[in-house]
Amino acid sequence: MYLEDLELKQFRNYTATKLKFSPQINILIGENAQGKTNLLEAIYVLATTRSHRTGNERELVKFKEDTAALRGTLVKQPGKIHLELILSRKGKKAKLNFLEQAKLSQYIGQMNVILFAPEDLALVKGAPAVRRRFIDMEFGQIDARYLYNLTQYRTVLKQRNQYLKQLQLHQTKDLVLLGVFSDQLAAFGAEIIAKRITFLKELEKYAQQLQDQITQTKEQLRFEYETSVAQTTEKSVESLYTALKQLYENNREKEIMQGTTLYGPHRDDVRFLINQKNVHVYGSQGQQRTTALALKLAEIDLMKKETGEYPILLLDDVLSELDGKRQTHLLRTIQDRVQTFLTTPSISEITRKLIRDPKVFRIAQGEVFADHSETTAAAKQSGGKQVDR
Repeated sequence: MYLEDLELKQFRNYTATKLKFSPQINILIGENAQGKTNLLEAIYVLATTRSHRTGNERELVKFKEDTAALRGTLVKQPGKIHLELILSRKGKKAKLNFLEQAKLSQYIGQMNVILFAPEDLALVKGAPAVRRRFIDMEFGQIDARYLYNLTQYRTVLKQRNQYLKQLQLHQTKDLVLLGVFSDQLAAFGAEIIAKRITFLKELEKYAQQLQDQITQTKEQLRFEYETSVAQTTEKSVESLYTALKQLYENNREKEIMQGTTLYGPHRDDVRFLINQKNVHVYGSQGQQRTTALALKLAEIDLMKKETGEYPILLLDDVLSELDGKRQTHLLRTIQDRVQTFLTTPSISEITRKLIRDPKVFRIAQGEVFADHSETTAAAKQSGGKQVDR
């Protein structure tokens, strides 16, 4: 799949912008605070209906404006799909082929995107919440059932935590309702854990292949899903449900005392191991970055397997964070496979040599201009021909 065009109105620092893209590599050049990352964010929001940078959607609407609009044409194997998302104080409206969708879940998953930003290097060495968010954002795009269970789980978790707080403060004594919340939470939690284990196994397989290529097979990469439910590797949804319910029953007094839910997928984590050692604790900075790179690139193959289409790749100033070897591996992996949007202050010599026929845009103060001089120069360096898409 690829995004053929994009229209922005009153989004961040863009007043009104219409762009046509290459189905291969699009390079966005500009200084800091000019709108490069805002443009990537717009593509991400159009795909997922949420920002990767802020939880306050009001920030996405241009200052002093009431609404923002994002529109794009997505090209997939069956044909073209028109996407539209309207952001306002009243909420979000999503349209597919000009028809408004009753639920955002019916819209999410039409366009799959993978975002790789400098902060994603913290996936390995960051807090568990960073890895959980990564898992939920990526798996939620490729599996509508996972997204549904996750949404329901979060709703019940909020209700259960509020009720535990009431029990803690002796505002109620009824344990029957707590049992109802526990049962619902265990049901949705079991589905989430089972799917995470399945997807992580697939992701590990692709990531290990990439790790082999980067390190010349010197490092074996493994993923381990850490959960409060012991020995989950081969467990069914039913057994996970039973185990979670038992956890809630056995720890009822403890949770009431603390006024919060202490067990479930919202507390789980993923460990990355190289040659049986935890990369977070024992890995060098180079190993941590290689693991993060392998993890992000493995998503491309996982999404292709699960959806039948390659996703769109968004690279937000990542090249400056990688050394020459990792830059080379990244660019060779994506060339001719996935539509890519790459932001950078300038085109490096490595980029010129490795990218064939990019389409280059220059961005300044919320304005975007096709840069034919850079496009031609990059094409000559790579031995390719300039094509005006």
